[in-house]
Amino acid sequence: MTLNDLKREKLGICVSGGLDSKTITKKLVDIGIDVVCFVADLAQADEKDIGDIVKKMAPCGAETIIVDLKKEMAAACFELIKAQGMYDGGYWNSTGLARAVTVRGIIPEMKKQGCTVLVHGATGRGNDQMRFERYANVLAPELKVYAPWRDPVLLVEFPGRRQMADYLNKAGIEAFPGGKKRYSTDANLAGLSYEAEDLESLETACTIVQPQMGVWPEDAPDKKEMFEVRFEKGAAVKINGRNVSPLEAMQQANVIGGRNGIGLKNALENRIVGTKSRGVYESPGMELLGQCLLSVYQATMDKRTTDLFRYLSALIAQQVYDGRYYDPATTAAQAAIDVMTASASGNVKVALYKGNILFQGLSDCPGSIYNETDSSMEASKGLNPTSSQGFAEIQSVEAKALARAGQIRSSGVKK
Repeated sequence: MTLNDLKREKLGICVSGGLDSKTITKKLVDIGIDVVCFVADLAQADEKDIGDIVKKMAPCGAETIIVDLKKEMAAACFELIKAQGMYDGGYWNSTGLARAVTVRGIIPEMKKQGCTVLVHGATGRGNDQMRFERYANVLAPELKVYAPWRDPVLLVEFPGRRQMADYLNKAGIEAFPGGKKRYSTDANLAGLSYEAEDLESLETACTIVQPQMGVWPEDAPDKKEMFEVRFEKGAAVKINGRNVSPLEAMQQANVIGGRNGIGLKNALENRIVGTKSRGVYESPGMELLGQCLLSVYQATMDKRTTDLFRYLSALIAQQVYDGRYYDPATTAAQAAIDVMTASASGNVKVALYKGNILFQGLSDCPGSIYNETDSSMEASKGLNPTSSQGFAEIQSVEAKALARAGQIRSSGVKK
């Protein structure tokens, strides 16, 4: 769609309160388009007061509605933690997950306002354009989608930030193009991503980033902090002995993990559109709860379950990244993971120290299949070592057959 296709439509714009959001909103209002703006409250760490966005957008002439999606975002975080859904470079899929929650939560509000077109401000080079549009297509196929920063008509008028600022200033709306930034940010309850500008160079150190959810490990306290979490079927239900909701668990884990330098990752990822992207990701709560839950999984999953879990975990991570969180494949994989994690209950104690999560103990884990006696290398009443003789002899049948057939490499190292 272009500006010329919008005359008889009512538009719902996803806004952030920034220069791009204000420019497109003001432009649409000026040409007589019926517009309503929407903001998703995802417990963004970079917004002290989500209501500030409403104030920033007010001079543009359109109503701005805040949609509270904090609980929905927390529930999605728990699903991703349960699936251990990390993407390229081992970072938690915070931005991809947020787009799924945002579109699903905003569409009903747009429909209440009579909107027929969803407008997003994603660029034509990144992942978010695909995520916003695919979620709109699968959740409300009757809803049209307009991407202003892919509209050639609009790009001629606003080729850069200077032109946007000039346009707003002429309308009496204070705006600044901003100086050269070192990077851009995007935040939600699951984490905060840093990318673009200086970070596009692989010769730029990740430490140019100033964390907003915590600190770099070197700036964390010089003493360990103890942390305890209780899981029930893969979901955190208690932190340091107190019952918590998913939202409370994420908020507390973000604070505790953040101050100890947990969850900062540098990643060079494979974008949906085929290019590579470099980013720095901060997800203290996801990393802290995810690593603690992994200790429960190691005790409760057998080898084949673990192998299947890892495959489905990677699939879910890819689906979330690609904007396919609500697809049948994702739903089926999550259902299977629910089966595999039904026994994942237990108390996990860890010590946090300068970016490290140090295992201290696992207790009250009835689903554990770990047996100290069977695993002991010392004399015990567990597994009888002589019982392994038959197993070793059975293994030898295949080994000798491969040797006789000449299928075993003759040298230890391939040249």
